[in-house]
Amino acid sequence: MLLADIVSTSNTVAATRSRKAKVAALAECLGKATRAELPVVTAYLAGTLLQRRTGLGWRSLSTLPSPAADASLTASEVHEAFERMSLLSGSGSQVARAGEAETLFGAATTAEQVWLRGVVTGEVRQGALDSLVQEALAVAAGVPLPAVRRAAMLAGSTVVVAGLAFDGEEALAEVGLVVGRPVMPMLASSAGSVEEALAKIGGPAVVDTKLDGIRIQVHRQGEEVVIATRTLDDITARLPEVVEIVRSLQVSSVVLDGEAMLVGPDGRPRPFQETASRTATRGEATAVVAPFFFDVLHLDGADLLGSPLSERLALLDSVVPAQHRIARVVTDDPAAGEAFAAGALAGGQEGVVVKGLEVPWEAGRRGSGWIKVKPVHTLDLVVLGVEWGSGRRKGWLSNIHLGARGPDGFVMIGKTFKGMTDQMLAWQTERFSELALADPHSDWVVEVRPEQVVEIAFDGVQRSTRYPGGVALRFARVVRYRDDKTAAEADTIATVQDFLD
Repeated sequence: MLLADIVSTSNTVAATRSRKAKVAALAECLGKATRAELPVVTAYLAGTLLQRRTGLGWRSLSTLPSPAADASLTASEVHEAFERMSLLSGSGSQVARAGEAETLFGAATTAEQVWLRGVVTGEVRQGALDSLVQEALAVAAGVPLPAVRRAAMLAGSTVVVAGLAFDGEEALAEVGLVVGRPVMPMLASSAGSVEEALAKIGGPAVVDTKLDGIRIQVHRQGEEVVIATRTLDDITARLPEVVEIVRSLQVSSVVLDGEAMLVGPDGRPRPFQETASRTATRGEATAVVAPFFFDVLHLDGADLLGSPLSERLALLDSVVPAQHRIARVVTDDPAAGEAFAAGALAGGQEGVVVKGLEVPWEAGRRGSGWIKVKPVHTLDLVVLGVEWGSGRRKGWLSNIHLGARGPDGFVMIGKTFKGMTDQMLAWQTERFSELALADPHSDWVVEVRPEQVVEIAFDGVQRSTRYPGGVALRFARVVRYRDDKTAAEADTIATVQDFLD
């Protein structure tokens, strides 16, 4: 299949708001792919690469070779090029990667170059999320959507089950929970308060402490242990202390869901960045990570995905010591739930998750069965620059560069394109074109006069060497633009750094 077919489909999907039309376009493209091409085509239609890392980024793609006049690249050729780039390392790898990128982008048409740059940087804004691709697979293969969703969740990937969908419903049904193969995590929706969350649950619920750690899923079969992150990356070798704790449990096989984090001598959690840094490297004796589990998906040969949470928690309590279980309370009293949440926050935790007692474990779903409640932090920052969008946002200024006031001017602390409505995108395209320091169409990144204040919501602040401010915002998103404030009233870098504690 030509890459041009995928790009055309992506642009068609981006141009319509109709979910039915999006699914139809995706299904038509999937139906044209060969069995060998399906994994690549499925990933590309979802706006992702099969490679976790390519070594390419905005800076390396700021200038591109002249585009090809005619479309000739196939999806397989593009995949092979990115695969070669992902394997490069050591001396001379940067030069070799630049050469590979030059060849790939030089063979791409203008439309293909825009799409390729978007997929590399995660800016393919076509609205074709994984759930839409699953719907399209069901249509293209003529199988029930629930069968596709179930198989993808248990296999940990839509890409993995794309071929099975065309083999029929029975082939999809054969996919099950396999101890040692991580599945997609169950996700939580959000509420502004415990009272609101309890009202959505509609009865007694579990109020779990929400730790500021990293999500882990731990599989054990005999003495073999596998630890995966929420993105299904294997980090077993980096957490030997967690491996030993799980091996000490009196079980033959188990799959546990939980969090891992660093805990200080005072019993309080260390900042998220410290946990993230520690879990990104192999174990160090001076930095011990502790596991805290809140669910069990399998125990001694029995799969528990369909069991209600109340039964799963009883089994969890029977095999995992209290010091390695997340603190929780069961209540239908909003006052009791809010008091528990306040205690969690006072203890340095992130908030709480309210869960229905009768809810089964649903991999990959973000429904009303789990509802997270945590305080929302906001900062008033200044826009220092903005990037032109791609896909559905093509022609609009999209990704904004955020700055805080420093002693000698504004200091960049992050970027975001989240939280923007179409109306906001149109407004900011006009506004930042007016504030541009040069012709706004002369470069991919448009530097602007630091005058516009924007209110940004975020989940936390972590140390970072990526930005000049030495910190970065976690999950930053736009709340609103503040025309009532001047840049001189924006928050300072010192205020931002206070959130590190």
